Amino acid sequence: MDELDINGIRVFREIVESGSFTAAADRLGMAAPMVSKHIARLERKLGARLLNRSSRSMSLTEAGKDFFAQGRQALDILDAAVASVAQASGPPRGELKISAPVWCANPGFARLLADFRQDYPEIRLDLHLDNHMVDLVADGFDLALRATDEPSSALIARRLCQVKFHLVATPAFVKKLDAGKKDEPVTTAMILPNYVQLERFHLPVQTASAPLKLDAIMKCGDTTLSYHCVLADMGAAFLPEWLVDDDLASGRLQLVAGNEPGFTGNLYAVYASRRQMPPKLRCFIDFLISRLGD
Repeated sequence: MDELDINGIRVFREIVESGSFTAAADRLGMAAPMVSKHIARLERKLGARLLNRSSRSMSLTEAGKDFFAQGRQALDILDAAVASVAQASGPPRGELKISAPVWCANPGFARLLADFRQDYPEIRLDLHLDNHMVDLVADGFDLALRATDEPSSALIARRLCQVKFHLVATPAFVKKLDAGKKDEPVTTAMILPNYVQLERFHLPVQTASAPLKLDAIMKCGDTTLSYHCVLADMGAAFLPEWLVDDDLASGRLQLVAGNEPGFTGNLYAVYASRRQMPPKLRCFIDFLISRLGD
């Protein structure tokens, strides 16, 4: 097989990460026909089709999935090697693909990202918010932020901080719970996540006047929707402090059980390997530790 064209591999990676030939051409500052030529040449040299494409859709072939995962890793190693030599002459740069929980969509985390961008203007952030755990290597992520007590042993995990989850509801909802008969169990409508084992939420909870029994009326994989359902008086929910601290301070939401402990999770920065870590990834992790570290 002839020597592969590094530019062709970079174009292929850009197509997959951006989702289309046109978007890849825009990001690379390249004419769309030239993008197509690079892919045609790469497929010809590999002797395999990497992409299934039509006028309306595009998807990776089986060979394309394997080549993307390994080709992207090879490019990252190459970029890291180049960056390590050139680091003294310029700041970290490039695109950083990050997976994070949906509840990171809050003003505090947005301010943190804005501060990072101000410190490292040549790093582009590609954020994917999802409460389900992604496959870092197969899906091409540089980093994942995960709230867990058991990070995967197959990955490198750096602990960032603790995140508390509070049982919250609107003042009107809490008032109805407190109106029950003293010492008699009160059943409350609960909105629970559908991506964790529900046994985790079987906690002894006590309102101001009586024990609380949790009735899961709804399961939801989107923390933002759960938050808005709580605000709509639909029920109570365990929500992260990052999302509800401002509401608790303003009185818009209340703790259902007074000084309830809720539960606490550790937030980790998770990545695939320490070998040839790109400067863009290293500086982002260091930034998070400096801002969030306990």
